[in-house]
This record gives sequence, C-alpha cells and structure tokens, in this order.
Amino acid sequence: MKAKGPKVGPDEDAGIDRGQALMPILMTLTGDAPARRASCGSDRRVTRPSTRGDPMTTVDRAIDCLVNVSMGDAEPPDWLVRVKEDYFKAGTAMLQNTDFDEMVDEMDRLGVRRAILVSTIGSKRALEFAERAPERFSLAIGGLDLLRPMPTLRTLSSIVASAPVSYVSVGPSFWGDGNYPPSDAVYYPLYTKACELELPVCMNAGLPGPPLPGEAQNPIHLDRVCMRFPELKVSMIHGADPWWDIAIRLMIKYKNLHLMTSAWAPKYLPQSLLHYMRTRGKTKIMFASDAPVLTMTRTVSEAAQLDLEPEVLDNYLYRNAERFFFNGGEPK
Repeated sequence: MKAKGPKVGPDEDAGIDRGQALMPILMTLTGDAPARRASCGSDRRVTRPSTRGDPMTTVDRAIDCLVNVSMGDAEPPDWLVRVKEDYFKAGTAMLQNTDFDEMVDEMDRLGVRRAILVSTIGSKRALEFAERAPERFSLAIGGLDLLRPMPTLRTLSSIVASAPVSYVSVGPSFWGDGNYPPSDAVYYPLYTKACELELPVCMNAGLPGPPLPGEAQNPIHLDRVCMRFPELKVSMIHGADPWWDIAIRLMIKYKNLHLMTSAWAPKYLPQSLLHYMRTRGKTKIMFASDAPVLTMTRTVSEAAQLDLEPEVLDNYLYRNAERFFFNGGEPK
C-alpha cells in the first residue's frame, strides 16, 4: 500500500522535521491519572473532554520520546515561521516555552510516565526540568558541531557523565546544506563515542517539511551505518516519508535500528507501518509527539485509538522505548 502522508489544513497540524541546531529549542490540565490507571497489559482506554478543546484518551502507560520545552528561547528562523504559518496553520503557542507544572499535569492525565526533552549543549531549560523531576524527564542532546569532533565529543562526554542523557540527535538536512548523509565519515567519531558511551543516536529521516535538501535523510544511508557499527543503537526520528518501505526493510535487516513516530499524527501513520508493528516489528516502533508542534494530548489520544492489539499498543507507547533508551528499566 502506498504510504499516505499527513493531511495539512487549518485544523490538521501534521508533523515536520527540526533543524539540528534548532532541534532542542524547536527538534492547563488537572487531575490524578496515576490513581486511575489500570494494571499493565490492560486495554483500558478512557476518553474525557480536554481543557484544550480536543477529546483526550488516557492510557495505562507511555513514554514520549521527543518533546520540546524551549521553543521560545531563541528567535525562530524565517523558515520556521513559514512552516508554522503556511504548513501547520498554527498559533503562537507553537513557538513558546513549555511550563513545567502544565506539562507534568498533562502527562499525569494522559498516563505518560516519562518524556525525553530535546536540548542543545549549553541550553539550561530542559536540564532544569530533568533536575526537578529526574524520574519523569531525561535529555536528548542535539546541536553538535560534527566538523569539530574532538572538542564536541569531549563536551558530550562531560554532559553524559553529569546529566540524564537518553540519546543524541542529528538532523542531516539541517546542517552543512544537507551535504552530509548519515553514511558520511564526518559522523564516524560520533558513532564511535556513542558506542563507547552506550548512547543511542537518533537521526531525522524522511523529506523535511521546510524547503531544505532532503536526500541526506533517505533511510538508505543508514544501511552502511548499521553495517559498519553493528553495536550502535540507532533510531529514525519523524518517521520516514516517503521512504517508509525502505525504513521497514532496514529495520528487518538490522536488529539495532528502530523508528519513532515523532511529528506524525498517529491517525495518519501509513498502513504499511501499522502492519509491520503488528507483525515483524513489534519491538521496533516507538511513540513520540514532538510537542508542542503536535500536542501530547492529541498524539497519545490518537495512538490509543489505533487498531492495534493491547500488547502491540503497549509496545509502541511504552515497552519499546523502555528497552531502547532505559535498558529495560521501568521509570519509577
């Protein structure tokens, strides 16, 4: 079946890639959801009105693998403003910082036990979230200067030693004019260090939404990476449109290659991916929202309504990320 991309219109905010340097700064609910959650493995889904206007469905447990909390920390580039206005038809909230208490409330109401917050070297906001609630938040480090590998990797090692880092992130289309696909040797020092630190590397895949060169994000470039670095844990970010079938074939081929569905409204995920999730890819696909670009409330609620068996849904929302990013250790 041909992959169907997200619809775009005034009321349909489909997902889009984030620039490497901007990924971390780009790439109110009340109640006590934990007390109401059913036991693990249950297919209990509760739909209730959301104070943000959309129906909200709670789940037993979830990990959101990509959340932005620092969108307002820097002046947005022109292409991001264009994307917000022309592609998402979004309001000003998309480019604002996230409030700690509001995020925790939303997570509790939905059943999201943990979120991974994108950040850059030197950025403080996401780190402050993680320091306030280390059982709820960890970091994804982006904005790496791969053309100056030694000082960059020394700094990365220092951050990993002192902060709860779950992965490093790179957007190949968003730096170097898109001239460096993941198979380029410029990434090899990062891959080597990531293997040494046992740190996953997550990379944008699929055509970027902004008018930027997209060929570097064709998943086929990960073929050589996974072959050269079989120990490296790699995940594609933001799906893989229009190369879903290539991404699926590569995940079948390489056990350490995964994919997260950040920036994709779950109701628009292609049937080929859902079939893979039900069959050979039960352990490979991970949930992520890319909030506030797509809200956590919307993406969790839509994910809960997918035609997936309870075990498959739990894998997608929770267990796969638990294994991949937290070595099977359940967030407390």
